[in-house]
Amino acid sequence: MELQNKLKAIATKINQLKDKIDTEESTKHAFVLPFINALGYDTFNPLEVVPEFTADLGLKKGEKVDYAIFQNEVPIIIIECKHWEENLDNHNSQLFRYFHATKTRFALLTNGINYRFYTDLEHANKMDAKPFFELDITKIKDNEVHEISKFHKSNFDVNKIVNNASALKYTKEIRKCITEELTEPSYDFVKLFANKVYSGRLTEKVMHEFTGLVHKAFTQTLSEKVNDRLNSALNKEAENQQLDTIEVIEEDNRIETTEEELEGFRIVVAILRRKLSIDRIAYRDTQSYFGILLDDNNRKPLCRLHFNGSKKYIGVFDEVKKETKELITKLSDIYNFEERLLKTINLYED
Repeated sequence: MELQNKLKAIATKINQLKDKIDTEESTKHAFVLPFINALGYDTFNPLEVVPEFTADLGLKKGEKVDYAIFQNEVPIIIIECKHWEENLDNHNSQLFRYFHATKTRFALLTNGINYRFYTDLEHANKMDAKPFFELDITKIKDNEVHEISKFHKSNFDVNKIVNNASALKYTKEIRKCITEELTEPSYDFVKLFANKVYSGRLTEKVMHEFTGLVHKAFTQTLSEKVNDRLNSALNKEAENQQLDTIEVIEEDNRIETTEEELEGFRIVVAILRRKLSIDRIAYRDTQSYFGILLDDNNRKPLCRLHFNGSKKYIGVFDEVKKETKELITKLSDIYNFEERLLKTINLYED
């Protein structure tokens, strides 16, 4: 969650500042260094993040890579940076030389927006021509955050990343092939399906006809799959809403909301209004507890008041939405949970 928030903050900063960034050096300071810092490395420690790291190879001297990240006095990642407007396709050969000279296992080529991660899956100590993982930080997805987290200082494990890199690389390549075949089916792809359904001779005319049929069939199949998933999700949501309504109707007949619960609610609102508008904070009283919700959604609980017994409790939620009941002796004790209540908002506000 923390890494995801930091990456989103960098993306926001990029969108705000990129048109004012005129140099490669500015790109490094504004975009790349915050990324390195988000991964848990101290950009102010020259023993951990080394700028202008020497990567001489043979007789060729004066070769320097923009940054090298060290762990236990060994370079674990080298980073080559370009201006944010530059196309990275023109620069991997330079990084290839640095990779061989430094003996690192990971190289990163970036313009501060696009990030390409390389290793040596095909030949030991020789950087692969294609990255095993790449992303656009301004359009980052949850699964990409998960992959990035493996490079965090607290998680970094060379063997685990390398083992996973192979699956990432070839999955990416296969997906690219699938996309190309769906967009413009190749002769071999069309022939594969034509042989399965057509018993005649595959002449040029027949193949031309089947090219259109294969493209149409795959388009329709994908469309149907997407519609099925959407309909399934909508039906499930409708069922859940119906069950919620039935549950509320059944409980409403046996529920009495007390002034003490309402006063507790007002205290919680006073705390949460620092981060939320009041109209987003709602309550639902049940037989078991008095629930305080975000956006009147019972899947977004902010806290619960358990005031129906001889002792009073406030139920607060952790990062996995597990409730912990805490004893309170008076209503003003709710203020003691201010920090935890405000933190709960982050579960739903990404």
